[in-house]
Amino acid sequence: MTTERIVRIVAGLFVLLSLSLGVEGSPLFQSSNWLWFTAFVGANLFQSGFTRFCPLEMILKKLGIKESCQ
Repeated sequence: MTTERIVRIVAGLFVLLSLSLGVEGSPLFQSSNWLWFTAFVGANLFQSGFTRFCPLEMILKKLGIKESCQ
């Protein structure tokens, strides 16, 4: 797997998990404050699309995960 795929998978997991914890109709509901985490993930994805700065991608590169398919 490449860093780009892992970043997408982790971001999707975080969004789904925080929505399930933050939406009142969910059986996993804890608090609507979890929706702030959803907003944070979305804002980070948005800014990384323009700046190409992604903390998770930097961590994955340091761990030796390849950047792209060759």
